[in-house]
Amino acid sequence: MGILLTATADAAGGSAAGGGLLMVGYLVIIVAFMYFLMIRPQKKEQKRVAAMLAEMSVGDVVLTTSGFYGIVIDITDDTIIVEFGSNKNCRIPMQKSAIAQIEKPDAE
Repeated sequence: MGILLTATADAAGGSAAGGGLLMVGYLVIIVAFMYFLMIRPQKKEQKRVAAMLAEMSVGDVVLTTSGFYGIVIDITDDTIIVEFGSNKNCRIPMQKSAIAQIEKPDAE
């Protein structure tokens, strides 16, 4: 009778270890799924924005995050001076992170 009980206990323990391995497999799949759906696209967007800001030069037309269009007058390390409107008196210093889009002037 004792041999029969140890045989069934070994069989039950073997299936529990297999279930734990299956659970680890599911966990790896979920982490990989989250990486490809959430983390990777965010890093690609950050690289795109950093490249866009690095290519910015004086005279470019920019769109700010608040929706205003302006022309870049001066660029420093982390700020830029943007001129808004046609009256040349509205020059506002802004952080580079406030730029949403850059349009290069057409060379015709």
